[in-house]
Amino acid sequence: MVTLAAGSLLYKKTYAAPTSSNGRKKGKVATEHDLVVAGGESPYKMTIEAVRAIGGMERFVKKGSTVVVKPNIGWDRGVEYAANTNPLVVAALVELCYQAGAKRVNVFDRTCNWAERCYESSGIRKAAQEKGAKVYFVEDWNYVKAKFAYASPMDGWPVYRDALECDTLINVPVLKDHGLSGLTLSMKNLMGICGGERGLMHSGIGKKLVDITDFMSPDLTVIDGFRFLTANGPTGGDLKDVLDMKKIIVATDPTLADAFAAKLAGRGPLSIPNIDEAARRGFGCADIAKADIQEIRV
Repeated sequence: MVTLAAGSLLYKKTYAAPTSSNGRKKGKVATEHDLVVAGGESPYKMTIEAVRAIGGMERFVKKGSTVVVKPNIGWDRGVEYAANTNPLVVAALVELCYQAGAKRVNVFDRTCNWAERCYESSGIRKAAQEKGAKVYFVEDWNYVKAKFAYASPMDGWPVYRDALECDTLINVPVLKDHGLSGLTLSMKNLMGICGGERGLMHSGIGKKLVDITDFMSPDLTVIDGFRFLTANGPTGGDLKDVLDMKKIIVATDPTLADAFAAKLAGRGPLSIPNIDEAARRGFGCADIAKADIQEIRV
């Protein structure tokens, strides 16, 4: 018979940790602009300057805090195929977080291909670890059930605890084509913190993505548009489908970030289910014309 001591890690995992969550606390950080888009030749420098232009990482990260930088690491692809977030964008964000005083920066994703290969092939593990991030795989024991204050098809869905319990959540998707949802953008990137049978999320995906974004309340959205997978997403695999767009988008409003990225990709923002749903619900700003947008060249 095994006896668990009340102070042991196993005890905390088994008995002490909550099994459900009402979501992350919603906050609003004042920024210099609603959205900053940087162009240039270095995704690393572009990310640093775009964050600086919106107000600096110090506005989002407090001293001694725990930060989650959530990229797309879903596929066993090299950076040139634009199926995953550019590792240099991730590295820049990790560095900025530590410079702002973060105690710990976690980087993870629930991958679609074999996790070990995805973390390695994407270049994200190496780039993030070199900047001091803790890079690890999601674990089945560490999910909690989402509880919504309103009727939601995501109610009861398993959500990764570490993404919920951080002080700052930075969502870092790659802009790319998706056969079912039109594009993969910031809201869809949050599927990577969801457990369960994620394929079921594609039915009625617009509402589900807005609901999970509302639940997670990311503090900062950074969309990697340095390379754009224009077709055959989300997996890619043919360099002929990759366009060098050389843009990095930074915003606090996921809806605005997604709408701007969709337009940049040549798609009508409201043709993307989650942006259309967000616009109808008044969740963020889907009208780019009403936003204060700063364009910079690095």
